[in-house]
Amino acid sequence: MTYCVGMMLEQGLVLMSDTRTNSGVDNISVFRKMFHWSKPGERIITMMTAGNLATTQAVISQLEERSKTPQERHNSLLESPTMFQVAAEAGRLLRQTVRQTQDENGMHGKGRFTASLIVAGQIKGMEPRLFLIYPEGNFIEASWDTPFFQVGETKYGRPILIRGYDRKMSFEDAVKLLMVSFDSTLKANLSVGLPLDLMVIERDRFEPHHVKRIEHGDPYFDAISNSWSDALRSAFHSLPDYSLEPQAD
Repeated sequence: MTYCVGMMLEQGLVLMSDTRTNSGVDNISVFRKMFHWSKPGERIITMMTAGNLATTQAVISQLEERSKTPQERHNSLLESPTMFQVAAEAGRLLRQTVRQTQDENGMHGKGRFTASLIVAGQIKGMEPRLFLIYPEGNFIEASWDTPFFQVGETKYGRPILIRGYDRKMSFEDAVKLLMVSFDSTLKANLSVGLPLDLMVIERDRFEPHHVKRIEHGDPYFDAISNSWSDALRSAFHSLPDYSLEPQAD
């Protein structure tokens, strides 16, 4: 399982992903799910993946090859004129890869090789943009009405984001909010796990503003986890008590 979040702020974009993949409780591995490409001063594009590992690796490998091979460079994400076209090309490649994998494995493989992508970034002269790409290749774009996207194990961390999000919040507060969301997900589902990858993209910077891998034992993440647990217990005990005694008329 996976958990990835991409979030829009007025200052830019904040993204976080876990790194755990598993095929049962006795086969757990760590694989990076966040990737980025940039032309300093001109564009930055970040992609997070969820779903079948072979499918997502095939998509990322093809995108990497395009950025390195001269004859394919015109099809690379670094040459697309808009972020919309970046998302469209990533969706087309994902759909093609999913279909090819399913065809090679027969109809019995349908549903086992799907994947989803979050694509975020900015091209010079345009606004930062955030997209969610489905296995079929179609996609939707974030807006201030829907300012963040999640893929993977979304249900445990979503309430935290809904209650805490503010488009004007600082990068630091956004990172704190994402860490609480991820901590809640990690506590509820063992198929999501550390390390976590974090990237902050500042508006009009065109290179990562902040990148960090949050490992086991990270002091700040541990402090967030412990403090959030304490705060929840304190909030619970501050709620009005329920009475089992009959209510007076």
